[in-house]
Amino acid sequence: MKKVVTPAVMVITLLGVIIWQLFSSTTSYYLVSVAILILSMLPFLISFERSDKSASELAILAGITALAVAGRAVFYLVPQVKPIAAVVAVGGVCLGAKKGYIIGCFSMFISNFIFGQGAWTPFQMVGMGLVGLIFAAVFNKIKCNRISLCIVGFLSVFIVYGFIVDTSSVLFLSTDLDVKSALAVYLSGLPFNLTFAASTAVFLFVFGEQLVKKINRITIKYGIDNYG
Repeated sequence: MKKVVTPAVMVITLLGVIIWQLFSSTTSYYLVSVAILILSMLPFLISFERSDKSASELAILAGITALAVAGRAVFYLVPQVKPIAAVVAVGGVCLGAKKGYIIGCFSMFISNFIFGQGAWTPFQMVGMGLVGLIFAAVFNKIKCNRISLCIVGFLSVFIVYGFIVDTSSVLFLSTDLDVKSALAVYLSGLPFNLTFAASTAVFLFVFGEQLVKKINRITIKYGIDNYG
């Protein structure tokens, strides 16, 4: 019963916040967006929490997440040049959509204890989670190789992750939402998104295919379900 009540309370609370803000005289679109993002994460987190998980499965999830966090931390001094998305992408390819999303979410959440937590964190979590999910969906249909990894990595980071994180900047920096101010923020973020996407493609070209093969061998050895 407790497993049902707790998620229900969270959903009702978040929906209450959204409705309250939308009908408030001083609506905070930032707060509404964060509430919606948390709602979008709940199905993945609840589903994962309720699934049967072996010790080996948790170990591989923790290992890939730690590798993603370490990769972001090592390149701390190089703006936007981070292998975190490349590692999350590999996790999505090898472990499936649900686990890829979880790896993306938690890698951003944990690494932000180094880079700084804030209202932007849910946007980064959802954006990186979607990168893992996209890789799982795409490479469930097509063959995984260096070129395909690079192309999907560049596009998913540049278009999906970049747009979601830039949206947080639009909501945070713009007191009055209008097309001109939003467009200015999105355009100013293009160089950063391009750098992050290009570096992700490079990292995937260098180690992506080899890391996929190594993790796949581990999942086969320990009987880890790639789509559970």
